[in-house]
Amino acid sequence: MRKIIAQLFISVDGVVQAPHEWHFPYFNDQMGAAVDAALGGADTLILGRKTYDSFAGAWPEREAAGGEDAPFAKALGDARKIVVSHQQLEFTWRNSEQHKGDLIEAVTALKNEPGDSPIGISGSVSVVRQLLAAGLLDELNLLVHPIAVRKGMRLFDEGETSVPLKLLSSEAFETGVLNLFYGPAEPAGEATYDDAKAQLSRPEQ
Repeated sequence: MRKIIAQLFISVDGVVQAPHEWHFPYFNDQMGAAVDAALGGADTLILGRKTYDSFAGAWPEREAAGGEDAPFAKALGDARKIVVSHQQLEFTWRNSEQHKGDLIEAVTALKNEPGDSPIGISGSVSVVRQLLAAGLLDELNLLVHPIAVRKGMRLFDEGETSVPLKLLSSEAFETGVLNLFYGPAEPAGEATYDDAKAQLSRPEQ
């Protein structure tokens, strides 16, 4: 079964909207390597329309320009790009197609396709939320920026159901950005203050 990895730029107060307005002062070689590791090896990308429009407006030109980021731009261009949108779309970027039908069914089918290459998601908050809720997201890569944006959409909105996660790995960049990988986890269960005190009072093994 293929792995699905979602990567998002996120502020310390949970904002994921319009990262182009606050992200770039924190971009360095470490972050570039992290983005390439998560998305550069994916042969399939699932993108929301706004994220796709942002990518399609930048990466084809960067590939054509032949600069230092041209190899990454080419990898994005060569990847199959599935765009999730209720609007009818027309594409000029190669290997782009529009998702039609039930998202969860389509992503389940993608995960069951043969192959070892991961399926990548960048941004596309509504897609990430749906896949998290359906238990289809294998890794959630949050690049936590040391800034409180204080306005805009947050990754997790108000809801009835919590989303338990487990930390898979963590790394601190020189800029103060935290590169965190989370995976799905079982609910932690119920506990009280007395349970917490009992844990503190236990002798070390």
